[in-house]
Amino acid sequence: MGKQLLLSTGALARRTMGRETPRPASPEEWRTLAGQMHVRLSRDPQQAGEWALLARSLPPSAMTLAATSGLPPAARDFTNRQKALKQLKREATRPAAGRPRVALLHGPPGIGTTAVALHLGSTLYAHFPDGQFYVDLRDAAAEHDPEPAHVLLRLLRQMGVAPEQMPPTASAREQLYRQLTAGRQALLIVDHATSAAQVRSLIPGTPDVFLLVVVSGRPFALEAERVQVAPLTDRYATQMVKKVAGQDNVARVKARIPGLLEHCAGNAFALKAEAMRLLSEDAAPEPGDDAPAGDPVRGAVQNACDGLGPDTARLLRLTALGGWPAIDAHLAAAAADVTPEEAARMLGEVAEGQLLDFVADDRYRFRPEVRRILADAAGPRHGIPECSAAVERTLDTLLNRALRAAHAALPQSWRTEPVPADGDAYRDEAQGVTVLAAEVGNLVRAVSVAVEYQHITTALRLARALWPLQLKAGHWDEVLPALRVAARCADEHQPRSRTAAGLHFQLGHCLGELGRWEEAEQAAHAAAESERAAGHVRGEASSVELLGLLNLYRWRYATAHERFVEAEHIYRRIAPGQEGAQDVARALALTGRHQGRALRGMGRLEESRHLLEAATNFFKEQGESYNQARALTDLAEALHDAGEDTEALARITEAEGLLGPTAAPHLRYLDGLRLRCEARP
Repeated sequence: MGKQLLLSTGALARRTMGRETPRPASPEEWRTLAGQMHVRLSRDPQQAGEWALLARSLPPSAMTLAATSGLPPAARDFTNRQKALKQLKREATRPAAGRPRVALLHGPPGIGTTAVALHLGSTLYAHFPDGQFYVDLRDAAAEHDPEPAHVLLRLLRQMGVAPEQMPPTASAREQLYRQLTAGRQALLIVDHATSAAQVRSLIPGTPDVFLLVVVSGRPFALEAERVQVAPLTDRYATQMVKKVAGQDNVARVKARIPGLLEHCAGNAFALKAEAMRLLSEDAAPEPGDDAPAGDPVRGAVQNACDGLGPDTARLLRLTALGGWPAIDAHLAAAAADVTPEEAARMLGEVAEGQLLDFVADDRYRFRPEVRRILADAAGPRHGIPECSAAVERTLDTLLNRALRAAHAALPQSWRTEPVPADGDAYRDEAQGVTVLAAEVGNLVRAVSVAVEYQHITTALRLARALWPLQLKAGHWDEVLPALRVAARCADEHQPRSRTAAGLHFQLGHCLGELGRWEEAEQAAHAAAESERAAGHVRGEASSVELLGLLNLYRWRYATAHERFVEAEHIYRRIAPGQEGAQDVARALALTGRHQGRALRGMGRLEESRHLLEAATNFFKEQGESYNQARALTDLAEALHDAGEDTEALARITEAEGLLGPTAAPHLRYLDGLRLRCEARP
């Protein structure tokens, strides 16, 4: 419905300017267009009235900052850190004096930077009544730095922005972020950041918002108050061990505590991991034989692995190889070649030893530094062939899950593969999308892992299985890195093939949804050329149709119309009995609808009406209620533009009768369109 509003705005802009007016691509271009139209509207009361009607039909913005705390709970065993906390509190509460409140909290892996940030949030809760928001970038930090637009997306989700209200571009997201935080008192924590670019757009423009950037490792250049988390002194390290292991357990091995403190070197993670071992062992742990001096995290991980059974330690190392953002029993079972029941038991045991963090829904994740240490140890301990086999089994498991979910999400689509023979089918479209969304991080990562291990076909099939997430769930930011990798891989290994074409099509669609128009058109052209080279007529027509849509949403109505007519001619080349012949009638109805939308933007309203009526009648005959409602909405817009508001109102009523409660954004849009029709004299 946001696109529908944009098309209406573009059509009205064209009528106002008397010429095709491409959609502005920047705030400056929007301001320029607004200034040009203002001159014309001041001389044309009728056109000014049209704009007033459009503006009044828009629902009032309901977006406000969610005044809740999205912070994870602070650690119960938090100890000392008074110097860092004092410095952070001073930055958070100082007079603004025209300087943004920003702090960069840093320290070596495992030192406790996250714990300090969360403790600060819990102690200053009352100071930020408009909300505390937390974004953890650890899932991507190890392999792919998330782009600034993706960081903004995750933060806006935390702030309560609904999917249908989420701007697609980075600049629009930043603008919304600043609108939501203007005049507010809020705390923003971005954890496991890896570059200044990720957080620069979050620097507050309002005096009572405090941005806390947390870095595990070396700090980067950012205009902020630098706050370093130092190692715990022996006094406070002993206090932490007592909090975790208990006073009695520490007293039992009192003589060995100095050695524990020495090899933990004040590192909070190492201290907690070793303290957990005191709960179940008779002797204090010793440093791992292979642990290098000055690396307490590696020593703690090795000691913890030594305290596990050999099968559990093997599962842990093999599971760490892929760098998976989330781990469940099925994924770990595939890596270690054990049953899911055995894997679930082992994962629970590992989590108790601090080597895994519990997330939710029986899923776990590694700390980045722990995963790297375990992955490094896998090859020497288990051999390259076993490690490669573990990764291959995991990739196969993820591919099977993705293919089954994608088929369930789009059971009639020729862009998804048939459901695999092994494994249970998901029950319906909703469950298919839900499974893909829950697994999206692992699937995106799996594409890169498959390429790295030269499982090229697996990589390409995994990326193709992401299509329902683009089409039905709006996960464009999440899937974009995988599509880029897969498209390059297809060009290298399967150039000008149907697979390469399909991936370029997905890439073009994704880039278009994110407003990256030039890149999107390049990908769509590549898709059309590959489909043509492969002799896939249906795919070629679909790719040309995508080019039309990309131009349509940029208000390039004449070019869009040319592409839609070209797509129609290609579809008509499919003869009875050829691949895709059963879909031709529906494809022609859709391209006819798109032609009608483009013609409306060009001001050719009678031709637009004819095509939109034909599309409406086709979808009615086919029983496709939602597509019928969409075509009716387009038809009502064209009738309204032509001044036939009585007819337009009848189409609006008809469309409303076809939509259920789940189509709330569409129904709200129809309410606004009805207001425009009723308000015009």
